[in-house]
Amino acid sequence: MRVIVTAGHVDHGKSTLVRRLTGMEPDRWAEERRRGLTIDLGFAWTRIGDEDIAFVDVPGHERFVPNMLAGAGPAPAVLFVVAADEGWMPQSAEHLAALDAFGVRRGLLVVTKADRADPAAATASALAEIAKTSLGTVPVVAVSGTTGAGLGGLRTAIGELTAGLPVPDPDADVRLWIDRAFTVSGAGTVVTGTLAAGTIAVGDELRLGPSRVKVRGLQSLGEPRERAGAVARVAVNLRGTARGDVRRGDVLLTPGRWRTTAEFDVRLRGAAAADLHRELVLHLGTAAVPVRVRPLGTDTARLVTAAALPLRVGDRGLVRDPGEHRIAAGFDVLDVDPPALSRRGAARARGRELAGPDLARTYLHRTGFVRAADFTAMGLPETGERLGEWCADPGRFAALRAQAAEIVGAWDSTAAGVPVEALRQRLGLPAPELVVPVLRGTGFEVAGGLVRRPGAGLAPAVEKAVEVVVERLAEHPFRAPEADELRALGLGRRELAAAVRLGRLTAVAEGVVLGPDADERAVAQLRLLPQPFTVSEARRALDSTRRVMIPLLERLDAAGRTEPLGDGTRRTPG
Repeated sequence: MRVIVTAGHVDHGKSTLVRRLTGMEPDRWAEERRRGLTIDLGFAWTRIGDEDIAFVDVPGHERFVPNMLAGAGPAPAVLFVVAADEGWMPQSAEHLAALDAFGVRRGLLVVTKADRADPAAATASALAEIAKTSLGTVPVVAVSGTTGAGLGGLRTAIGELTAGLPVPDPDADVRLWIDRAFTVSGAGTVVTGTLAAGTIAVGDELRLGPSRVKVRGLQSLGEPRERAGAVARVAVNLRGTARGDVRRGDVLLTPGRWRTTAEFDVRLRGAAAADLHRELVLHLGTAAVPVRVRPLGTDTARLVTAAALPLRVGDRGLVRDPGEHRIAAGFDVLDVDPPALSRRGAARARGRELAGPDLARTYLHRTGFVRAADFTAMGLPETGERLGEWCADPGRFAALRAQAAEIVGAWDSTAAGVPVEALRQRLGLPAPELVVPVLRGTGFEVAGGLVRRPGAGLAPAVEKAVEVVVERLAEHPFRAPEADELRALGLGRRELAAAVRLGRLTAVAEGVVLGPDADERAVAQLRLLPQPFTVSEARRALDSTRRVMIPLLERLDAAGRTEPLGDGTRRTPG
């Protein structure tokens, strides 16, 4: 299927043309048919050659430009309609400016009402205006909606237009901008939109705002489908979604694959950033939200919207001045995760940065580490040094490696090593799995949750103190040293943690340590008791105290070595 949007001034025959081509009525509302005026988006379809063609018919009156923009935003191609008897008109210009701002590159000029006037003058003026925009040079067909003259040639031209459209990617991430939402009795909430890329299937889970929703049913061109691939007009029945929770401008997304933001940097087209100081509305896809423009450079700006939008680098949209009924500027998204502009001169510096040639490398340099999936979510090509699921900036990576060696080298003189999480935090690494790659080539390793030199043990003073504790526990394995005894030996929390990580001691509670084989020795003794047994019986059998026995038994419970029976007794399984 291919999807084409109409555009053009009011009463130039867009809806009549769609009726003639499809045999369907695009005006859905009784008010539209009564007044003979398209107010909202209309939808119809036909088959031309071997291709299904769906039309999104938009209103031409200036009062309904927001509705027109909702139809044009997701459109890959346009039928631009100009009447032979009226020629180029104000809404012709605004619709063309919108298409140019959205970056629509493929279209067809249709000069209607060719039975009322010679189409030559209207054709020449329209082609001259269109040639200045992203559409460039377009084919032209003259038709009469009243007599049907020229419709055969128009169908041929539409077939040629759609044959030249890019082939959509059926495996792309879904971003379905919703243009209608309504309720069907017995089915619930249904939304419609133009699926520009990807595939939707019954049973799929998608994201709608902060919620996950499930596809209960699917239609395309009025027929039920199990799946629909781009490009397509689709109607999606959503399970468990109230009609009041969804409206035009919302969007269905592949979960976890899109960056949603209300603040992003753009390059402007058609206006200088400093001129955009009025109250403006941003249009992208079918969304229309108030926006504040903060200039960064002559043609770059930070846009701050009233609602977060799912964006990728390269997306195109526009800002409109509703007070003056004009398209203020188009824009191309450059960065969907921009830095804060808190310091003096930051905006100008950011503008210079955005002028650079490699936005992906600039972003990676600023952040240091980026998940490869996040590059995709932001619409950027992957760059940098690949480390598992992460990409690293080579310069930042080398600096962190040197810093890690300094931190571990200093720490290693007083304890067995640096806890992995402590090193991660000191280095500012975004994930623990990056610690090992950072340490490569430094001579340090990760062992037992510590970063240390290979074969390194405890510091000599700590080793001597631990030996004293181990000797005492050899005589009475379950009589843990008291806190003051440990302090007298110089064994604080950090030293004890190092000994535990190296397997020299077993920690059963904060400040309560036993020998390295405490668990096995305890279970062996407890199995000799009559089953089940109480805490007091276990304490006497192990020659211990409640301070030790209660946390020890809880530790054995958690490991499945003992089993609490709910009445204060336990047994040893097996």
